[in-house]
Amino acid sequence: MNDTTSASATSHDNSNTQAVSAPVAKKIPHEMSIHNDTRIDDYYWMRDDSRTDPEIIAHLNAENSYTDAVMAHTTALQQTLFDELKGRIVKDDNTVPVKQGSYYYSSEVSGDNEYPISVRATDFSGTDKQVLLDLNQLASEHDYYDVSSVSISLNENLLAYGEDTVSRRIYTIKIKDLTTGQYLADEITGTSGSVAWQNDNQAFYYIHKDPQTLLGYQVYRHRLGTPQADDQLIFEETDQTFYTSIGKSKDNSLVYIWHSSTETSAVSFIDANDANAQAVSFLDREVGLEYSISKLDDWFYIHTNYEAVNFRLMKVATTDIANKDHWQDVIPAQEGAMLEDYEIFNDYLVYQQRENGLTRITVRDLHTQQQQQLHFNDEAFTLYLYGNKEIDSDKLRLYYSSMTTPGTHYDFNLNDGSNVVLKQAQILGDFDANNYRSERIMIPARDGKSVPVSLVYRKDCFKKDGTNPLYQYGYGSYGAIIDPSFSSTRLSLLDRGFVYAIAHIRGSEMLGRPWYEDGKKLTKQNTFNDFIDVTRSLVEQGYGAKDKIFAVGGSAGGLLMGAIINQAPELYCGVAAHVPFVDIVTTMLDESIPLTTNEYDEWGNPNHKEYYDYMLSYSPYDNIAAHDYPHLLVTTGLHDSQVQYFEPMKWVAKLRDVKTNDNRLLFKVDMEAGHGGASGRFKALHEDALEYAFFIDLLAEQKLI
Repeated sequence: MNDTTSASATSHDNSNTQAVSAPVAKKIPHEMSIHNDTRIDDYYWMRDDSRTDPEIIAHLNAENSYTDAVMAHTTALQQTLFDELKGRIVKDDNTVPVKQGSYYYSSEVSGDNEYPISVRATDFSGTDKQVLLDLNQLASEHDYYDVSSVSISLNENLLAYGEDTVSRRIYTIKIKDLTTGQYLADEITGTSGSVAWQNDNQAFYYIHKDPQTLLGYQVYRHRLGTPQADDQLIFEETDQTFYTSIGKSKDNSLVYIWHSSTETSAVSFIDANDANAQAVSFLDREVGLEYSISKLDDWFYIHTNYEAVNFRLMKVATTDIANKDHWQDVIPAQEGAMLEDYEIFNDYLVYQQRENGLTRITVRDLHTQQQQQLHFNDEAFTLYLYGNKEIDSDKLRLYYSSMTTPGTHYDFNLNDGSNVVLKQAQILGDFDANNYRSERIMIPARDGKSVPVSLVYRKDCFKKDGTNPLYQYGYGSYGAIIDPSFSSTRLSLLDRGFVYAIAHIRGSEMLGRPWYEDGKKLTKQNTFNDFIDVTRSLVEQGYGAKDKIFAVGGSAGGLLMGAIINQAPELYCGVAAHVPFVDIVTTMLDESIPLTTNEYDEWGNPNHKEYYDYMLSYSPYDNIAAHDYPHLLVTTGLHDSQVQYFEPMKWVAKLRDVKTNDNRLLFKVDMEAGHGGASGRFKALHEDALEYAFFIDLLAEQKLI
């Protein structure tokens, strides 16, 4: 390939600076035919799986240079925003210790360090603290650094973790002897990073990834001191629509192998006390049946959708696991209330449900069957269980937050119902929760369904007269719920008069499993309609000014952004699309691209004409048209393992060629990062500062603030 960036176009999308040239990519028509339909992709050549093609790297660098040039006049604003964001963060901080075995585990950050230090102690207060890992030292020689979950052997002397220095989510497992502080010679490459120890402390289980598709599909047992080539294959997933993961039961007796696809899940288990154990299936897989399990004495508790759209909890004796006829109801299916999570203790069952979009947690005494429900006061909030590692415990760990309440950690006493606040996130500066207000409203979509919307704004900056700028966020895929929670970075927008809205659109499970089912595959258009209808209604109700609307989404939320700017571009002043999944048809037809086959139950399989036609009707890349588009900021990471860099790269090139106005189209590529963006707690704030400056500058340029 030659002359990638030889062409240039003069951009006049920034009246505050001299005109600069936007990179214009060459076109090499590439035909793709299926179902008697032919598409021409002029930018297919941009794909380079090795990420080494000099021409492609040069083009990405040119995009970065163009973005830097267009945004150069905002350098001071970006620095101001960065300083604000960083200034609210406590430099010396720690997580709330979690009890597991003989120790309390936590992590600490200090000063300007980008990464935490993992520690443990024998008491909650940490009087005899032991440093396990200093990620700042480990990351010092790398532009990107990430550690997977840490796993401790049963004798508590060995620590295993996965290390990723590329951001492709392929980890090398390393083992540290906590008695000597030295590393073992064992290093296991090409893994998911997860480790489950055998109970003799001499071996562990891990998942090997396919280097092309990045699917974890093989479970191996590694015996310490032996080469990886000698590791024993315990399980191999032959169905590429399934993800594989591992974990361990609370009583440490079993290693779980989780098999999960979008619409079907299953579990196998391994006896952690048997050095030669093989995997045993809990129940043969059934298409459409989803379940997960927890073990308590001679019973398995089963969280399942078996004859329950919104899931229920059942149990079965360990001797009868393979027969669903023996499963007994513990928490029956409830219409309108989705069973989201649960925790089993020796004496208590705790379960989390969601009804009308709001979470509730109930505690049941397993001996008396008496129940009590936990109550919170905010109109909309985030509430979940975490860190409950011990099966013989009378304390329940909870996390709570709302859009005006910083994250708060509780220990709830299961015996007497008392609460202890362990910690609330400290927000530095002049933050006062009383200055802000959160609302939860329901907005009718065009088909009559009501869409929940969470809102937050600064009281003295909000008039509800249609003059405020509005920042609207959405996702709407995979059933993922974006609960309303606190964000200190968001304050920089609220204090400048922005109203912040989360549209809980279809494709999530905010209103239960049917809300998800009504926003995927052949109903995906509902996701986009909901977001657009929420925008229109918020403007009509005076929450935002019609010429000050900004929309943001990432990954599958980036697909949402791509769809709305094709379908309703006139509604939005500016849009930020982060790591956007925008070339859905081409990607889903290519099984060599990581994670494609796992996504068929989410989007549909375009090898079937019905799905091909439907996906083609909304695919952002395929539906770019010659009309005006909002101002756009697009970001990606060169090493993204979820949405490959070439999707947004192609999208930007085609948009730049086809769109009919001179609105800004900026493409920022992190040449070291992947799907999650920059590593490090402060470095990532530069990305937020860039996005905020992009929006604020648009308002200033148009004299709207």
